[in-house]
Amino acid sequence: MTEGPSTNRGTDIMIRNVLQTAGIGLALMLAGGSAAYSADLGAKDEPIKLAMLEWTGAHVSTHIAGQLLDKLGYKVEYVTAGNFPQFSGLADGSLSASVEIWLNNVGDIYPKVLAAKQIEDIGKLDLKTQEGWIYPKFMEKVCPGLPDWNALNKPECVQALATPETAPNGRFLDYPADWGSRAATILADNNMPYTAVPSGSEGALVAELEAAEAAKTPLIMMFWGPHYALAENDVGWVTMPPCKEQTNEHCITPPDVDKIVWSGFGAKWPAAYAFLKAFKMDAAEQQKMMLAVDKQGKDLDAVVKEWIDKNETVWKPWLDAAKG
Repeated sequence: MTEGPSTNRGTDIMIRNVLQTAGIGLALMLAGGSAAYSADLGAKDEPIKLAMLEWTGAHVSTHIAGQLLDKLGYKVEYVTAGNFPQFSGLADGSLSASVEIWLNNVGDIYPKVLAAKQIEDIGKLDLKTQEGWIYPKFMEKVCPGLPDWNALNKPECVQALATPETAPNGRFLDYPADWGSRAATILADNNMPYTAVPSGSEGALVAELEAAEAAKTPLIMMFWGPHYALAENDVGWVTMPPCKEQTNEHCITPPDVDKIVWSGFGAKWPAAYAFLKAFKMDAAEQQKMMLAVDKQGKDLDAVVKEWIDKNETVWKPWLDAAKG
């Protein structure tokens, strides 16, 4: 053999060994990257079960979260849940998450399962809220002195609001019974001559407000915002009576709205956990979508998809946070 071919052969072997080593390293790196990405998603083949509560605003928030989780590569199921019963489902993991929890109306079970670390509060939804007692604006002529709560105690106001069901008390239209409410407690705390009558549903509340506005029928009721009805009806908000105790049971103040997950959520779906922590909901945007669904009869998923298609700059940072 000549020196040249032998040298070239050795060089070839060395180069081949280097490339082979590099190839193994690249394969390991890619495998590690794939494993890391898979670990970030976690149990992506098991559905994330999102609580679907009774009001349209929560439907909007939940479906936005759901469609974006789908973009991340997760399977999502929407599970109908009552406002109080949902906490049992979140505690035992049969529900995975609930993205619009109004903290002023969580009942007795919420603090218990939170203290037991069966659920986790993962932060504010940043939804600007209103809650309290509202009335059609014409009521300021029926009950002079409104929005001050003392105006409701005047005999002519009580009489105007009385019904055969409640007389001699005035009728106070309250939330549906399974939502829970502090209205009856606050009425009693302040010796107000009113009987709280639960409505049948969110739709029943809105229907009464619209009917009262149309027929100029006296009405005082519990309500909240954001809500499409506030954009279509001229209402006033009662300046609330003093709180007997500074607790949710005896006070009505604009509530915080948080996101709650099952305690095992973060370990099971890490990227989804990071996404939901970053997820926010703008009240004005939510109200527009609520109007489209409730008054214009548009499909919820279509309305949400349209918002997502037009607002990538809003939600992309949430997905980026999920991807790490």
